[in-house]
Amino acid sequence: MLNFIKRAKNLVPSSSTSLASPEQNSASLSNPSASALAEPGLKLDSVNPGQVTTLANIDPVDSQGPEVEQKSFAKINRELIANNYLTGTGIEIGALNHPLYVPSNAQVKYVDRMSVPDLRTHYPELNAVNLVEVDIIDNGESLTTIAEASQDFVIANHFIEHCQNTIASLCSMLRVLKIGGVLYLAIPDKRYTFDCDRAVTPVEHILRDYEEGPEWSRRHHFEEWTRIVNKIQDDHEAEVQTSHLMAIDYSIHYHVWTQTEFLDLLLTMKKTLNLAFELELFCKNGDEMIVILRKSEA
Repeated sequence: MLNFIKRAKNLVPSSSTSLASPEQNSASLSNPSASALAEPGLKLDSVNPGQVTTLANIDPVDSQGPEVEQKSFAKINRELIANNYLTGTGIEIGALNHPLYVPSNAQVKYVDRMSVPDLRTHYPELNAVNLVEVDIIDNGESLTTIAEASQDFVIANHFIEHCQNTIASLCSMLRVLKIGGVLYLAIPDKRYTFDCDRAVTPVEHILRDYEEGPEWSRRHHFEEWTRIVNKIQDDHEAEVQTSHLMAIDYSIHYHVWTQTEFLDLLLTMKKTLNLAFELELFCKNGDEMIVILRKSEA
């Protein structure tokens, strides 16, 4: 039997018991009427780990059945993969209301850039959901308070798209891992999210961010978010919202990918920058992709 633990003791309750994904929370900023979708509890006792490959290839466009069923399959898949790869002590970055269920032989501390009260103030759309208690307040892109080679695993689900400097952020995560440690990533496929109308971020853009810093493109990303995601077409209104979101450092999706482009990015990082990791798993999981990187000797 798969032995999973839910970190329920770390959840800080709200007045509502509904749970929403980070993407649904972000969507509510642009569409205040968007409602959170409660995810049903899942029993994994009867799930065969051999089903991972089958479940990983479910395509939400081609598959039949209710949306909640697809979300349930994706949730099972995440946990089966966690059960196979995560052990020891590690951190999860930006878990918010969606912490990954981990096996009982794994212990997690939660990292976020703000305390729970500050998160609720900064993101009013999170007021109706339960959030994990933040153990470590730190910038998940740099992890400056986390010692080098101190973690058995790092979890960053639906986080890397929020990072201004993608490669530098991945380097920070690899830095805090022990040799042989695991980086567990879930990345939304932009085709199935509110980013669907945005252009894929080219590898060349990500490399330039790494070489020059991300400031050269920061405003463009916020303008794109305002006009394409939030659907603001009036020039003045778009300018006001863009400036406001930049001023409060709102956490947008700076970069977007499909499976092909994100895989290309990983291969480019490995070949061009010679980063010390092995790609152990890359699979489709509903509207996202799951990636397992294992830190190797430099």
